[in-house]
Amino acid sequence: MPVRALVTGGAGFIGSHVVDALLHEGHDVTVVDDLSTGRQSHLSPEVRFYQTSVTDFDGLAKVFASERPEFVSHHAAQKSVRDSMANPSFDALVNVVGSVNVFELSVRHGCERLVFASTAAVYSEPVHLPMSESHPVRAQSAYGTSKLAAEGYLQFYGDVYGTRYVVFRYANVYGPRQDPKGEAGVVAIFAKRILEGQRPTIYGDGTKTRDYVFVSDVVSANLAAMESVNHSDVMNLGRGIQVTDYEIFDLVRRAAGSDIQPVYADKRPGEADRVSLAAARAADLLKWKPAVAPEEGIQRTVDYFRDAIAP
Repeated sequence: MPVRALVTGGAGFIGSHVVDALLHEGHDVTVVDDLSTGRQSHLSPEVRFYQTSVTDFDGLAKVFASERPEFVSHHAAQKSVRDSMANPSFDALVNVVGSVNVFELSVRHGCERLVFASTAAVYSEPVHLPMSESHPVRAQSAYGTSKLAAEGYLQFYGDVYGTRYVVFRYANVYGPRQDPKGEAGVVAIFAKRILEGQRPTIYGDGTKTRDYVFVSDVVSANLAAMESVNHSDVMNLGRGIQVTDYEIFDLVRRAAGSDIQPVYADKRPGEADRVSLAAARAADLLKWKPAVAPEEGIQRTVDYFRDAIAP
């Protein structure tokens, strides 16, 4: 049955794909985005759009009062690890205060279900790999710390007010529409630079690992959660496979048909050396399984950027 859905950060990379999927399923969709990184061009004309920051409580309250969403997908965030380390106050304003604003208004306006986009950055250096949801959390960046704090607030709202929610701790999500500026999306950054004939930078010696999951797989989990949020839970979304920085670079290079070589630079602070996520809980509760292999996903991403760059 169609529901009234609100997606914060819905003009951004992951959020806009969630919006498309919700529309495809026949839901009534509202988007809140301040367009600091998102693009309104990502959105269908069917969407009701409000250019509002989640940090603006009064502006956000007007949206909730007008739209009265039954389901909220909270994807608005400050997502750069590097920027979070340089300006942790702003990171906390967006990721903690902004999230609390969303949670508070969801409760006030009777929202029935909520999905929160969190991150693998909440975990400590790996005690075991792949990391399950019970793995110790001790974020090594301001970004991970703010996301973990927001998770705590959401648990509070669940405990006190009965809010039903799913927290998704994302691995490295990649795919079309990812922003190649900054440092948050390495596949997009590598793709754009290689297609423009520039040498990408690998921070460290290339052996640092991450767990890469294609955006359509993340979207399928979001839709499954919307349909089945009958209790609150935290779930990892990843493939459970470590891929090195150099391996990702080489996959992008081959997809682009290039033999370019990378540039190496010092590893950046706040970044873990190894990451992979166990997603058994999502598999069990949501019947979720990632369907897109890195080779296919990276080819689709490179093709997207090739088309975007073409005159």
